[in-house]
Parts: sequence; C-alpha cells; structure tokens
Amino acid sequence: MSERIKINLKVNGEDVTYDIAPEDTLLKALRANYNYDVKNVCEIGECGACTVLLDGEAVKSCVTLAAACEGHEVWTDKGLGENDALAARLQDAFVECGSVQCGICIPGFIVAGVGYIKNIGDPDRKSIRKYVSGNLCRCTGYQKIIDAIEKVALEHERGEI
Repeated sequence: MSERIKINLKVNGEDVTYDIAPEDTLLKALRANYNYDVKNVCEIGECGACTVLLDGEAVKSCVTLAAACEGHEVWTDKGLGENDALAARLQDAFVECGSVQCGICIPGFIVAGVGYIKNIGDPDRKSIRKYVSGNLCRCTGYQKIIDAIEKVALEHERGEI
C-alpha cells in the first residue's frame, strides 16, 4: 500500500483537503472524500460521464490524477447548477430540448457544454459537436444535446444569460 498524501483544492467554490493515494484519480478523490455528484462509468476516459471543469477546462476526472490538481479549482455539474446561471440555464435547456433520457451522460455533457460556451462561445453546431465529441450518449443520438448547447450559446451570445 502506498503512502497517503494530502492535497488542497477548491471544489464547487469550497476549499477542501483530500487524503489520497498518489495514484488516485480525481474521480476517485471526489467520490471517496465528499461523494460529489460525479458519475463513475467507464474509468478509462472513453465516455465523458465524469467530466468536470478543472480551472475552467473540461477534463475527464477518471483519467486525471488527483495529485496533479493540487491548488486548482474543480466544478462539478451539481456545483455549477447551484452556483452558475449559465450552467443552470443549460440544465433547463437540456430538459426543454428533450436531451435527457437515461441520465448517465448528462452531467458530463452539461459540464462540457458550459466549458464550450465559456471558453469558445460560438453557437456553431460543428464546433459544439467537436468540443463535446469526447462524451458518449447511447440514448439521444446527440442532436438534442447539440440543440440545447447551441440554444444556450445563442442566448449567451445575445447577452441574455
């Protein structure tokens, strides 16, 4: 068993300290220490269900070492939805556009969508599709997900959010 280490980071706006093994992923640290709402699905970086914002960039927490996040800021879907008007609007748009079915992929797509709108912002379907291409959905066929992100990107561009 490896020696444990402590890391400090900010999660959903709150300063936290995690006691982790050096090989722990961010996903494992988030779920084990405070049971945040991050989905644990593939654990190999294929599906994107575990996507979080790390310093504003969408990353897959299952392939991100927790120790590498020392001193950084992490936002989950729930944290964004409770603290960020853009994320809350995107969550609503997913419902409005019929983007929600089984729900496994939705938090990852919401976080990736927020990352896209905040970092790129262009309401271009091709750009949105490329940005969220690391996230998989087995239910909706992606069109409704892209519709929701595009809708909110347009609203954001017009200054409505």
